[in-house]
Amino acid sequence: MELFDRMRPLIADKLSVKEEDVVLTAAFKADLGADSLDLVELVMGLEEEFGISIPEADMGKIVSVEDAVAYVSAKLA
Repeated sequence: MELFDRMRPLIADKLSVKEEDVVLTAAFKADLGADSLDLVELVMGLEEEFGISIPEADMGKIVSVEDAVAYVSAKLA
């Protein structure tokens, strides 16, 4: 999955976790220990990396790595 491979290091960096801990099934808060500020930084990183805009209203829908991949994929389609 090319998009996941591109997102994985960015997620690991923004959440200060090991890249191998970033798996599709991981929840940002429960599994990766992200707090609200981490999630804002992650969204900003995704917006910059992929040239997309993620409205604040959509941030609550992105709770796992898989959600993030699906969301970015839909935005790029």
